[in-house]
Amino acid sequence: MKKLIVVLFCIFLLAGCTETLKTEKISVTAGHEMQVHFIDVGQGDSIFIESPNGKTMLVDGGSKGSGKQVVSYLQELGVNKLDIVVATHPDADHIGGLIPVLNSIDIGQFYDSGKVHTSQTFEEMLTLIDAKNIPYNVPKTGDNIVFDDDLQVEVLNANEHATDNNDASIVLKIAYGNVSFLLTGDAGVALEKEMMQFDVKSTVLKAGHHGSNTSSSEEFIKAVHPEMTILSYGEDNKYGHPHAEVVERLQAIGSKIYTTAEAGTVIVSTDGVNYNVNSKEWSEAIAEAPQTPQTSASVEIVSKDLIEEIVGIKNNGNEAVSLKDWQLISIEGYQIFNFPNVTLQPGKTVYVTSGTNAREGQNYLKWTKQQIWLNDGDAAQLLNAKGDIVSELD
Repeated sequence: MKKLIVVLFCIFLLAGCTETLKTEKISVTAGHEMQVHFIDVGQGDSIFIESPNGKTMLVDGGSKGSGKQVVSYLQELGVNKLDIVVATHPDADHIGGLIPVLNSIDIGQFYDSGKVHTSQTFEEMLTLIDAKNIPYNVPKTGDNIVFDDDLQVEVLNANEHATDNNDASIVLKIAYGNVSFLLTGDAGVALEKEMMQFDVKSTVLKAGHHGSNTSSSEEFIKAVHPEMTILSYGEDNKYGHPHAEVVERLQAIGSKIYTTAEAGTVIVSTDGVNYNVNSKEWSEAIAEAPQTPQTSASVEIVSKDLIEEIVGIKNNGNEAVSLKDWQLISIEGYQIFNFPNVTLQPGKTVYVTSGTNAREGQNYLKWTKQQIWLNDGDAAQLLNAKGDIVSELD
């Protein structure tokens, strides 16, 4: 009789847990907790994982300016070694912060998408990995990464031959008992469709591309059906992240939403059966996607030669325009050219040059001798001194 009372009491306790999962297949180490830290790095991604048995993994590090913050956060947690570091793809808002990490913390293994990029940030990262003799791995779709005996870490995508940086993204599904995390990098809608050949259903989703509508299709959201979703983006970002349709899709399936822009770092703790979150749900209004303003002084990108690395910017208006503090952005690598104090006269064109044939003088401005633009496609944005997008060219 006493045994029956104890059993009934245990059942009562489990029933009272508000975050208990609905599935029944459980295989965990009793009493061991896993934590996943979605670090607030502004407009970027950085995710730190503490496994049930004390192993550590860092997925991305935000932009280079966020690297010191990531290092400081890890050191405050007492982390002096990372067993695994994953660079999902070579965009600067994902790998830039890994450079300070590489300079400050010992790393056991480094996983990279294998997607080659010629940006200075990417080259610096590879140089550090080589100089420190860190084992370097390029996983394949369908691989399982050995991390912790109590966890399953499955690679749902990794494509070093992808034509687009985002579609090279290493996508990980990490499962601990009944609780799973889907970390999608910047995977786009087409890639999401491909990944649905796998079991993508997950408890927690890190939404792709910071809540952009280039990711998180309705079909994919329904398939994942996350109980909670993390949106990692910067407050008042110029991209309008998160986009309204993404938020609406998540709300439609009843997913709780947490954002680093509002809550700061979001920490999810789980014992493989239940989970809890250290933050309040997102409460902000949906951001509106930025609109390209119609201005009387019509300065716009009129040409872009990806092979020769020359971008033409013309003043189609009737007034001279100072380009001081304006910016030209390569979207794929998020590289930024800051214009010097030059004035563009009506009807005139200035050319921003980069690559091995970069030149300057007369109406040419030199950016860098390094290759900036992807030959197979790289959108460009022109921002004025206020940070408004005045022109875009795909």
